[in-house]
Amino acid sequence: MSHVFIIGAAGQVGRHLVKQLAARGHRVRALHRKPEQAGTLQQDGATPVAGDLLQLDADALAALLAGSETMVFTAGAGGKGGEEMTRAIDGRGLELAVDAARRAGVRRVLLVSAFPEAGRAQHLSDTFETYMAVKKQADVHLATSGLDWVILRPGTLTDSAGTGRITAGPAIAYGDIPREDVAATLVALVERPQVSRQIIEVTAGHTDIREALAYCSGT
Repeated sequence: MSHVFIIGAAGQVGRHLVKQLAARGHRVRALHRKPEQAGTLQQDGATPVAGDLLQLDADALAALLAGSETMVFTAGAGGKGGEEMTRAIDGRGLELAVDAARRAGVRRVLLVSAFPEAGRAQHLSDTFETYMAVKKQADVHLATSGLDWVILRPGTLTDSAGTGRITAGPAIAYGDIPREDVAATLVALVERPQVSRQIIEVTAGHTDIREALAYCSGT
C-alpha cells in the first residue's frame, strides 16, 4: 500500500486514478479547488484536500504533501483560460509541485504530459503551440529536478472503456488511448517503483499494462 497525493484529481484522468488506486488499497489524498468536488472525491475513495494550485506557495503545498510517498501531477488547463492559464497550471504549477515535493520529502513524481505528435498535420492555433511548449518545459524541469520521476505521454485521450492493454515505450507511433487506461498505467507505475527516470509514450495496444511496463523497466 502506498500513500499517493494527486494534483488534478478532479479531472477526467484524475477521477479514474482515484477510483483505481483506492480499489487496490492505496491511501489517496486528492487536491481540489472547488468545495463541491470534495464529496465526489471522497465517494471515489480519496481523502479530499482543499487547495488551489494557483494560490498555494511551495511551503503551503509541501505541508499538504507531508507523509506522501508518490505525487501524481495530472493537472492541466485543458485549453481553458488561454495561454496564461496554461503557463500558470501546466508550467508554473508543475514547477511549484516539484519544489513542494522536495521540501516535503516526496521523492517520486509521476507527470502526465503530452505526446510530441499531438495535433500534428492539423491547423494549430498559437494557444496549442504554447501548450506544447509549456508541456516540454515542464518535462525538462522535472527531468532535471533530481527526484525519482516518470513522465507519461499519452496519445489522444478518449472516453472509451479501458481495455487494460497498451503500447508503451520511449518512442512509439501516435494513437488514441482511453483515459481509463492512462489511469491504469499510472496505478501500475505507482506499484512498480523500479520504473524510474523514464519518459514513456503510451497509446492503446495489445499488451497487458503491467507486462508493457515490465518491458520498460527491463524486468
